[in-house]
Order: sequence, then C-alpha cells, then structure tokens
Amino acid sequence: MLTSLTINNYAIIDGLELEFANGMTALTGETGAGKSILLGALGLVLGDRADSGSIKQSCDHADITAGFDTRNIPAASSWLSEHELDQDDECILRRRVARDGRSRAFINGNPVNVQTLRELGEQLIDIHGQHEHQSLMKNAAQRQLLDDYANHQPLLDAVSKNFEGLKQTEHMLKQLEQDTTDRDNRIDLLRFQTQELDVLALSENEYAALNEKHSRMANAEKITTALYQAINELYSDEDSNILSQLSHHISALAEIAEIDRDIQPAIDMMQEANVQLEECVSHLRNSVDDVELDPAELVVVEQRIQSILDLARKHRVEPDELPAVHERLASELNDITHADETLDQLRSQFSELEKLYAASARKLGASRQQAAAKLNGEITAAMQTLGMKGGQFLIEVSSKGNAPSIHGIDKVEFTVSANAGQACKPLARVASGGELARISLAIQMITAAQCRIPTMIFDEVDSGVGGGIAEIVGKQLRLLGNTNQVVCITHLPQVASQAHQHLRVHKKSEQAQTQTNVYPLNNNERIEEIARMLSGVEITEQSLAHAEDMITRAQAS
Repeated sequence: MLTSLTINNYAIIDGLELEFANGMTALTGETGAGKSILLGALGLVLGDRADSGSIKQSCDHADITAGFDTRNIPAASSWLSEHELDQDDECILRRRVARDGRSRAFINGNPVNVQTLRELGEQLIDIHGQHEHQSLMKNAAQRQLLDDYANHQPLLDAVSKNFEGLKQTEHMLKQLEQDTTDRDNRIDLLRFQTQELDVLALSENEYAALNEKHSRMANAEKITTALYQAINELYSDEDSNILSQLSHHISALAEIAEIDRDIQPAIDMMQEANVQLEECVSHLRNSVDDVELDPAELVVVEQRIQSILDLARKHRVEPDELPAVHERLASELNDITHADETLDQLRSQFSELEKLYAASARKLGASRQQAAAKLNGEITAAMQTLGMKGGQFLIEVSSKGNAPSIHGIDKVEFTVSANAGQACKPLARVASGGELARISLAIQMITAAQCRIPTMIFDEVDSGVGGGIAEIVGKQLRLLGNTNQVVCITHLPQVASQAHQHLRVHKKSEQAQTQTNVYPLNNNERIEEIARMLSGVEITEQSLAHAEDMITRAQAS
C-alpha cells in the first residue's frame, strides 16, 4: 500500500509531506486547488514522462518520493527480489526532474531507468480515470483479471506446460530440418574428426602420465647418478658409509647404557633410524632398476606427445580435454546420422503435443466464455447502481486467428456501453473520465478479491452524478476500502463522507505567490468540509448538522 508521498518544488507546491492509511481516503478541495497536481506528481514517481514545465518557477528541479509497504503485494516483492532491489518490506520510489530536462529515477536508493520505474509502478498503484496508469486498459491485465475471477490457474498450468513442450519440440525440429547439403557436409567433417581421434585412442589421464614418463626418461642419466651416489654413501662405501657408522655408534653406546640408562631413548631412536635407512637403500636400488635408458623408447613417447598436442591444437582445447571432445563429436555424429529416424519421432511428438495444447486451450477458452458471461451480468448490474442506467458491460473472448501462446489462444477484451442503446466499445476507447472511473469501480466492486494491486486511485469517479447515486458510489468505495487501499478525488459530499481518512487540498495566494497544501482533517474539520461541499461559501447550521449526520451514518455502516 501507499504509505507516504513527499513533493518538493513541483508546480505550485513548495514542499509537501503526506501520509496515507488503510481503507478509503477522500481528497477534496475547491476546483483548481491542485488535486490534479497531486496525481501528476504521483504519476511522475510511478514512471510517467517528465516535463520540465512542471517544475516550480525559480527552482532548478522537482523531487518526488513515494513510500510503499509491499508485504501484501507478492508480485511487486518478487519483482524487487529478481532485480536485486528489495529492502525488507519497504519500497521507496524517487524521481528527480531537472530544469534542463534531465530526469533521474531511484528504487530503494538505487539508480534505475524510467522504464524500470514504470514496470514496478504498474504493480503498486492502479489509477482509474483519465490517466496512463490504468492496468484495466491493457488486454493482458483484462485476461488476467478474468482468469483470476474464474480461478483458472490449474487450466493455465496445463496450457503453459503443453505450450512449452510444443515450442521446445518445434525448436528441435527446425534444427534437424536444415538443408540436406549442410547436414551431409557436417557428417563428412564429423567422420573425419572422429576417425582421427579413434586412431589416437587417447585414454583418460594418459597425457599427464606420458609427460611424467618423458620427464623421467629424458633425465635418466641425472636420476641414476644421484641414486647411485646416495646408495654408495648410505651403504656401499666400505670406508665411510652411513649405515656402518650408525651401527658402530649404536654398539658403543649400548655399553654406556649399562652405566647410564638415560641415554637408552637415544639408542632406540638410532636403531629406528638404522631400520629406516636400510629400507631407504632397498627402495633406491629398486628405483635404479626402474629407470629406463632406452633412447628408442624416448622417441616413441615424444612422438605420442606431439600427436596429442597437434590434435588438441586443431580442436582448440587442452590435451587432457580431447577424450571429452571425442565423446561429444561421436555423439553428434550418431545423432545426425540417425536424423531421419529422429525427425520422424519428433514430428510424431510435435503432432501429439499440438493436439494436447489445442485440447487444453479449448478447455480454457470454454471456461473463459462461461466466466465472462457470469462476470458480464454482475458488472452490468453494478453499473446500473452507479449512474449508468441502461449501460452494459461485455467481455469478448475470441480465439479465431490468434497465435498459440503460454496463456492460450484467446484474446480477452473488455467492452462497455455507458448508455442504453449504444454499442459496446473497447474499454480503452471510453471518452468520459468519469464514466471510465465508475466502470472501473463497478469492475473492482465485483472482482476486489482477485485484485493483484491493492492501492487504487479513483479520479472524477463522481463526474455527472449526484444525490442517491453519489451516495451509492461513496458506499461502494468505502466497501472496497475494507479490502483495498482506495484514494478518491471527489467533489461530492455523499462520497467524501464515506471515507475512513479525509485530506483537504487548499490553494493560497500571497504576494503574487500561489501555493498548494494538503491537510489531514479531524472529525470536526471533516464536518466543516462536508458542510462546505453541501452549501458552498456560506456554511449554515443546517448544513453542519447534515454533514455530521452523513459522517455518523457512514461510520455506523
């Protein structure tokens, strides 16, 4: 819901901070006081086109900030999370427009483009009246509202699943149904490449093992020299080998240990070292035997390594990646050589999916037709109570000539006739802002439980009505305010008296300066404002009593 609106240097507003509550809020004031300015500022922060002419004179820029609580707006919360712009359950939109025409937009302090701001704005507020933020003007929103009303999610899931399968199979078919010459050329290339790799027959980890073997063979003389030197100094040298010296010291110290037992641990460690050195000499001797000094074998290893490097360079991969390349190319060759068989299978699968999709889409379309007929009657009946006697609401559901989509094959369009005897026209072509707002109200009255956007603003909803009809409009707005946040700009006391919250727009002129302010009204101030709306300039005792009675009856309902 909308929680706050801050406006600075916009039109005739110096600085204004507003807080909004749940329920229905009435926005009243004399004609020209600036109610439309508030809508303009709100539209700007929701992503409307910027106009430097709306900046207050003598100021360099205008700045508008709107705060929202997104706890009950799952679509907006998901959108914010997907775009990594979420911030707990709070959302702050800000728009800054400079005199030179430049505009900056922010979501939760992060700079974004205006299109991104508009995408989010359309999920936060629905403005009903002569304004571009009217989701009901869009066929997609109309279709979604009808589907929500009819609880079509299971049918939509079936259609979506079949459509995705159909598109995936179609894509695979197009890939395989390429030009035969191209396919034959590809087969020839794949056969040549796989034959080369077949001949190479490189096994997993072989390249690393070959490099290790090559390193040992290339350095065989250096290795054997070091090994023989170590064996000689440890064991073979009769005059000074380490093992003989160690044995001599162990024997000498063993005699001393009989006198001084403290040196026994040292003798034990020397004996352990002696055993370790003997095992070391044995290992070194085996290593000498393993060293290969065969020049012919070295040439064979080098040739094998070079063959691997040549193929790796040809395929532009690392040598140890060649087995994976071999497997991939062989798999592609198998697939493409069996393409005709695969094509037959895919065509059969595609035909079956077409039938499944068509059946699920027809089932969805039939349910839409039934739901539309029911909704038509309910909204038409609601229109009769809102000053549109003889008006008619008609949802057209047409599947002819429409391309399959994830939503089915139906085009859903809301049409309306506001007066008896007139043909129904698309909702987007209704000329009167007041009629459009009341039609929107009638739709919301019936579908409030399915509304995905909890904040609705009604502009000129009372245009052309009065008396009992105005009271019905007000009651319906208050009723809608029990489940949604409703802001209504109104000139009628019958509507304003029904509000849970009342804001008054006031324009003041001093010293050639004009400024608009908005004031929240307490109960006594509300009575005076309703009385002013009832009687005009002169507020009478009778109008005050009437106003108090209207507010009291609204609060009791």
